[in-house]
Amino acid sequence: MKQKNNGYVLLACSALFGLTLATGAWADAGKLTESCTSCHGKEGANTEAAIPNIGGYSTEYMTGALKLYQSKERPCPETKIPSGSKKGTKSDMCQAVKGLSEHDVKEVAEYFSKQKFVRTPQKFDAELAKKGKGLHDKLCEKCHSEGGSVASDDLGILAGQKMAYLEEQFKFFKEGKRPIDKKMKPKMEELDKAGLEAIVNYYGSFK
Repeated sequence: MKQKNNGYVLLACSALFGLTLATGAWADAGKLTESCTSCHGKEGANTEAAIPNIGGYSTEYMTGALKLYQSKERPCPETKIPSGSKKGTKSDMCQAVKGLSEHDVKEVAEYFSKQKFVRTPQKFDAELAKKGKGLHDKLCEKCHSEGGSVASDDLGILAGQKMAYLEEQFKFFKEGKRPIDKKMKPKMEELDKAGLEAIVNYYGSFK
């Protein structure tokens, strides 16, 4: 299910917490990513069910995802900030990244690409996961290699990603709310509700 540059990333937080969005305020990667940990956790790993782990995603993938948020081509659901000085308040990704320059976007993407992707231990249905593996191998493996675990595919990382987040993003694809690659579209159309549930359980089964 290939979707170049469209990311499953909710790279939320890079401006949610009071940092000035003017280019001059984002002098280096440290400043750019300082507040991201309020949502995504240290080095891009967190325990929030609906907030994806983003450490280890490729620079190309994350750059594309951020640009789609900037252009509002990806849905920007409101998110409650789980920690930090703005804990409990809400914002969304479109607001978070709208002031980032092209240089800023590149710096943020490169920083997180150098971190390690952390798989999330979560409950899954073993029988559904088995069915989901078959669906992945048939429909998705060509682009999302090794069960969707290879960052260099430039398509994000599915294996071990938050199941609640994946469910939300698949829903956006099915509803036409999120851009979808022309090669991925017919594959997604083959997956009904039960198929999507199975494939999400498969990705959630990775430890």
